[in-house]
Amino acid sequence: MIRELRTALVIFALLTVITGLLYPGIVTAIGRIFFADEATGSIVLHDDHAVGSRLLGQSFSDPKYFWSRPSATGPQSYNGAVSSGSNLAATNPALAQAVVERIAALRAADPGNNRPVPVDLVTASGSGLDPHISPAAAHYQRARVARARGLKEADVRTLVDAFTERRTLGVLGEPRVNVLQLNLALDDLESIKVE
Repeated sequence: MIRELRTALVIFALLTVITGLLYPGIVTAIGRIFFADEATGSIVLHDDHAVGSRLLGQSFSDPKYFWSRPSATGPQSYNGAVSSGSNLAATNPALAQAVVERIAALRAADPGNNRPVPVDLVTASGSGLDPHISPAAAHYQRARVARARGLKEADVRTLVDAFTERRTLGVLGEPRVNVLQLNLALDDLESIKVE
């Protein structure tokens, strides 16, 4: 019995070292060497201050900013500790009501905009943390943002187009716009205009 216990303890200690120290250390080292930005959270710096991550959405409500997708996380929006979608079916009355309210808020923020509202501006992503919107969602908001900032709409269009990321490897995913990076570029454009 002592022999079996000693064997079990040796195997336990060996597996603890391999799976608890060596494997995580090797994976972390590989991540930091080959994916340094992603391994450290893809932090976005602006004027040498961390303002967010390229991988996590943020809530924007000021009319001079592009707004992100709605977040279904709670108790606050874009809470990474409770990443999840709403899990409401397309036929759920609560989802339909939330969409109606979100469309009303978008229309109230931009009363002259009668274009169809892109679906990603009124529905949350599967994680509730999506940092991107579609180019259509960005262009839908373009006039409101230009008016609120006193910019030409053509300049804002150019900025949206410049920050539109293409499909990965030309085939994966959809074209997308990172809302945080676009809003920071707008702030920079506005500060250049003021100077």
